[in-house]
Amino acid sequence: MPEKRVAPVISRLEEFEQKLPGYLNSHNKLAILLDYDGTLAPIADNPSKTQMPVELEKTLHKLAKHPQIFLAVISGRGLKDVQAHVSINGTTYAGNHGLEIEYPDGSRHDYELPAEIKKNYTDMVRELKEQVEKNGAWVEDKRVSLTYHYRDTPVELKDAQKQLATEICLRHGFRANQAHEAIEAKPPVNWNKGEAALYILKQKFGDNWHKDVRVVFAGDDTTDEDAMRVLQGLGRSFRIATDEQIQTFADFRLPKQALMTDLLKWIAQVYVS
Repeated sequence: MPEKRVAPVISRLEEFEQKLPGYLNSHNKLAILLDYDGTLAPIADNPSKTQMPVELEKTLHKLAKHPQIFLAVISGRGLKDVQAHVSINGTTYAGNHGLEIEYPDGSRHDYELPAEIKKNYTDMVRELKEQVEKNGAWVEDKRVSLTYHYRDTPVELKDAQKQLATEICLRHGFRANQAHEAIEAKPPVNWNKGEAALYILKQKFGDNWHKDVRVVFAGDDTTDEDAMRVLQGLGRSFRIATDEQIQTFADFRLPKQALMTDLLKWIAQVYVS
């Protein structure tokens, strides 16, 4: 069974090859699965203001064009939202923590929620907007999941509003996950970033994908741990976190988001240069 632990840290470019000698080989197929917020792009005060660093974006474009590389972005954002922010041809996108998946050819896989859960979702959105969309906090309605953002709420009001928002989510049967200055409400179904990652890999490479394909996953949040858990022993995953003692299913910890550029440059050194 996969276990959480304090993962070894990588803090500069040359350490990727030092700590993962020979893991990458340009003759192997490589699947790169990445979160967006806090991973490809630094966290911003407002989700609409995020953007990928120039060098990271440039390297990602190069990797996406390589015939041996498959790229997927698995985000908590709505599908169209994450597509608009990344906008790289040939990429598979999973939005709403994998509930919506769209392939480069435009075909889709949508996890169909039961009617009762859909009704609970509508009621939850309405109640959150009535009760806690105030003092700078707002509800991001993503159709099948939502994020309650309270980053701009005065510090003395945050705890009470966050508590009430969490209670409302739970009362409607949704899971409430703590994110960066936000609560993410996900439907009570057995589908998450981990299930989505496995589904995408099987669809692309077949049931025995782990025998032929090297996998790199990176994320910065609790929801990314679902993917890190299912990929433990099958790929290599990286958790972006400043906390030196954080317990994670990831193989390595990256202490800052800027190291994502180095991670992609390490891959490019093997496949592109």
